Amino acid sequence: MRSTFSGLNTMVRGVFANQLSLDTVGHNITNASTEGYSRQSVNQAATRAQEVPSLYGNVLVGSGVDAMSLQRARNIYADKQYWAETSTHEYYKAEQVNYDKLEAIFDDSDDTGIKNAVDEFYKAWSSLSKDASADSTRVTVIEKGNIFVDKMSTAASQLQEQITAQYDDIRVHLSTINDINDQIVELNKNIMGAEAVGASANDLRDQRDLLVDKLSTYMNLNVYEDDKGMYTIVSNGISMVNGINKLTLEMSDPYANADYGLNDYTIQIKESGIAFIPQNGALKAELDTIAEDKGYIDKLADMAAFMMTTFNTMHQQGAGIDGTDGNIGPYQNNTSYTGPTYGINFFGDNNTVYTWDNTNHCVVATEYTDATIQRSLDYTTAVVNGTTVYTPRVNISGTVNTTTNLKGINILNAMGINSKLTATGGTSLVAARKLSVEQKVSDTGAYENDYQVRADGTKDGTNAVNLSSLFNLASQNVSSTATVKYNGTTVDMNSRSINDISLNAYYQSVMSQLGTDAASVDTKESAQDDLITQIVNWRSSTSGVDWNEELTNMITFQKGYSACSRCLTTMDEMLDRLINSTGVVGR
Repeated sequence: MRSTFSGLNTMVRGVFANQLSLDTVGHNITNASTEGYSRQSVNQAATRAQEVPSLYGNVLVGSGVDAMSLQRARNIYADKQYWAETSTHEYYKAEQVNYDKLEAIFDDSDDTGIKNAVDEFYKAWSSLSKDASADSTRVTVIEKGNIFVDKMSTAASQLQEQITAQYDDIRVHLSTINDINDQIVELNKNIMGAEAVGASANDLRDQRDLLVDKLSTYMNLNVYEDDKGMYTIVSNGISMVNGINKLTLEMSDPYANADYGLNDYTIQIKESGIAFIPQNGALKAELDTIAEDKGYIDKLADMAAFMMTTFNTMHQQGAGIDGTDGNIGPYQNNTSYTGPTYGINFFGDNNTVYTWDNTNHCVVATEYTDATIQRSLDYTTAVVNGTTVYTPRVNISGTVNTTTNLKGINILNAMGINSKLTATGGTSLVAARKLSVEQKVSDTGAYENDYQVRADGTKDGTNAVNLSSLFNLASQNVSSTATVKYNGTTVDMNSRSINDISLNAYYQSVMSQLGTDAASVDTKESAQDDLITQIVNWRSSTSGVDWNEELTNMITFQKGYSACSRCLTTMDEMLDRLINSTGVVGR
């Protein structure tokens, strides 16, 4: 037979179940704006029925309801998708920021960039070719050359600063990652302790998943949960967090990179000293953009190398306006020389010979202790309109002091206007005129075996024309006679740091590639952002708090609470009547 008070117990259970559900609704509503919070609900189940005898056998009478657990609404598959795609999204975002900075460094829209400096330098040589004797045009050539050098150096310096800033960002990222891993380990411990008695630590799990969300912005990761409810987080095959254990990431000691004039670092695991190479996320993007920025330093260095080698070689073919004009000698057996200066560098040091080593992609700088610059006995001949034209090969020789391979920033650092040109009276040494070789003619009119160097009139700008042509002509358009011999070795003008295209075309191709890459990253970032939005909406549809739904639940549980309370009151009145009023007749 059922207990007299069993109905009361049934209603009490209903009151408690509805009260717990109302408390859960209130918890959901108050955390509707909490980052990472997942909607919770009470998992209710009917309690065990009581067996009661009846006319036709025993029947099972329900005894009410009880709360089995508090569940959080979470879509694990959506979480995994979010973690995978977020690292890709952050990679594109970091690349996008770097391209914005690169476009600012190489901004040619306001006529203050490298392109404008190249154009102005070209125009200066073009003007000099028309009036080679005017000092003003010579000053302009040197000044525009200085501006060109300054623009190149400034851009390279900004790229260096950008790389240094990126290493600083990585250092900050690693500190944040280590803090996140520490918090995840603590949450693993707390969750394991809280759930050891069978409960579900929903709020702690939400906090842990939010930390994983943040961690996924920095690196690619996979998350695994063990039977104790603890997470193992693996990135690039390395367990960054394993239950209550974790690894620490740190920057390596700096090591000097002379080619780029800065210190480089690697990311390594503190506990083992093994290098950590992220495969995605902000860390991967920072490392990739550092390499890309170095590539743009190399592009600038290639342009500087062209000026140091090919441009210098062409400049050495011309003569200044100092010295005696006309048939200036000397003949082979005449040591006197009163002619103009020739064979000097426009860029770099005058005692140094710069040649391009295409195999090692570097400028070979050979410094002489006592460099001697003179016309070589070797020369080339060509028949022009029936006349034999002799072109000298400038010969530079002497005692070699040092030989240095210049790469990257070192080429840009060496690229400066020759100090002889910037010294007092140095403008007269700008080699706008062309040199030629003339055979000595005897009194009888016969050619002899002696030759002299000849420079045309002071207004001649033939070599300035050749120099200005280098800005826009590809290698196949360069005159094969523009050669210089260094200790008997002829420098090939067709071996150039900017390959076969012209200087202007090379710079334009670099800028075109920059624009194309930036636009491509913008497109990828936009598409990835749309994908992340879809995944976030997908997650929110499951775990997000819906006000309409919660308010509806609140009314439902409120009515349930009131109904159970009313039923409890009614039963209480019935028992009161039974206990206090039954059997009182006749007393």
